[in-house]
Amino acid sequence: MKSGFVNIFGRPNAGKSTLLNALMGEKMAIVSPKVQTTRHRIKAILTEKDYQVVLSDTPGIIEPKYKLHEKMMQAVKGALEDADVALLIVDVNENWEEANAIFEALRLRVPAIVVVNKIDRSGQEKIKEAVAFFEAKHYCKRVITISALSGINIKNFLKPILELLPEGEPFYSGDDISDLPTKFFVSELIREKIYELLSDELPYQTAVVVREFKEKTTLVKIVADIIVHRETQKAILLGEKGSMIKKLGTEARKEIETFLQQKIFLELFVKVKPKWRENDLQLKEYGY
Repeated sequence: MKSGFVNIFGRPNAGKSTLLNALMGEKMAIVSPKVQTTRHRIKAILTEKDYQVVLSDTPGIIEPKYKLHEKMMQAVKGALEDADVALLIVDVNENWEEANAIFEALRLRVPAIVVVNKIDRSGQEKIKEAVAFFEAKHYCKRVITISALSGINIKNFLKPILELLPEGEPFYSGDDISDLPTKFFVSELIREKIYELLSDELPYQTAVVVREFKEKTTLVKIVADIIVHRETQKAILLGEKGSMIKKLGTEARKEIETFLQQKIFLELFVKVKPKWRENDLQLKEYGY
């Protein structure tokens, strides 16, 4: 039995969350073209008869500007400390030198596999150059090329990873696919819709907190707060005569029903909490 922690690191928008979802075969992490979408460390448990791989999606590595960013980088640090294998994901079209500088700064103590992603958006010559570039790095045990969005041959992808994992008993029993509560995934699906529907700046200044999650006979009742910085942002989220919050609620409800495989009643409230990204108590209350 092979068992261990395989943690994914990289710059924002390299494709970490898309890779995690592809490996799990379902949405575990929200995805957006906007950077800094992932704020937490999200563990996903992939169990078969001869292995258990505990995958972790981590926030994109950035220079912190707020206490929220510091919390995000703490999640990255935690993932560094318990990793058995590191997956260093890089967009084939990004600056390889900058990605390499980040990978070097991680000071990895475990074997690393560099995953060159988004090869569907590049020519063969550039892909070969990227492979050669990272194969020459001291931290790199192997380079894998993929397009996480187009799909992955999971068996082939996992083979070199399993070779590096230690033998041992599973860390998690049963059929669980994550150690995070359902409420967390519900709040993330609502936040994903905010990223999809609203302007560039606003999503980064919002948080979502599920206040009520009650399973009733025919449906699940969910009440959630959307936290913003300013009254003007609240007005944008509500929209004219409540049009935006209604659209947001409808879109989020569909996603959550698909995730839960159950009918839900969703009620959303918008609350103004100035500078919540700098407030330790509020960050803790909102799950950071």
